[in-house]
Amino acid sequence: MISKISSKYQVTIPREVRSALKLEIADSLEWTLRDGKAVVQSAAKSFLRYRAMVKAGPGNIAEDICRARMIRAQKVR
Repeated sequence: MISKISSKYQVTIPREVRSALKLEIADSLEWTLRDGKAVVQSAAKSFLRYRAMVKAGPGNIAEDICRARMIRAQKVR
């Protein structure tokens, strides 16, 4: 895949790359230099690399909200 640099130093990301990185409008890209090569990766979704690192069982949202409200009420007093 080849991209041209415009007069404003902009490039178009090829469709295959956008799809593979799941890029969307307004996403951010992280650029790094490694051994004289530019490496580009999605910065907007970098938190996903931590997925499945914390093991948690199924929760009960209604109970969690109720517990959080009770804790907050105790702090306000």
